[in-house]
Amino acid sequence: MFRCGIAYPRCRWIVPLLLLFAIIFDIIAIAATSGWVEDKDAKSHYASMWSQCRGRNDNWECKSLMEFSWAQAVAALMIIGLIILIIAFIISCIALCCTLNISLLPVIGVLLFITVVLQFIGLIIYPVRFNDLIFEGHYEYTWAYGFGWGATILCIGCGILFCCLPRYEDELTGLAKTKYIYTSA
Repeated sequence: MFRCGIAYPRCRWIVPLLLLFAIIFDIIAIAATSGWVEDKDAKSHYASMWSQCRGRNDNWECKSLMEFSWAQAVAALMIIGLIILIIAFIISCIALCCTLNISLLPVIGVLLFITVVLQFIGLIIYPVRFNDLIFEGHYEYTWAYGFGWGATILCIGCGILFCCLPRYEDELTGLAKTKYIYTSA
């Protein structure tokens, strides 16, 4: 017969794995030396969260963005979000992988939503203020900036899962009775 719904015992391993991917995406976004913003042809101007570079061929002049308060705020928000995400990952491994501690799941969900708010604010401030800084040409937000959004989206999904999973304690432990689509009369 067919089994309905999600295989909840697998959530015990998949959700912390998704958080690990979110951590990796955040580290890529924060540590990237380029890839947040590029001019349309990517030939004369590019920027990361930390600096911007202008030039041509092998003659590049790089300046730190950390002299601007908005860039410091973006860096702080992204790093604090990453730290909270790492804490949520550690707690999720303890709560789901080592032992099953259902009472920690909503706490993890709240931590993830705090991370989402912090990173969402940082990812919105950056393009708004960076566009105020530059006045010419067409710019595109590229791969590293996308990794920041990817981490934030993963945190949203995992936060929802962590808030919903306590309702399915029996399914998580494997004690629930199997439900079938078809029952004979």
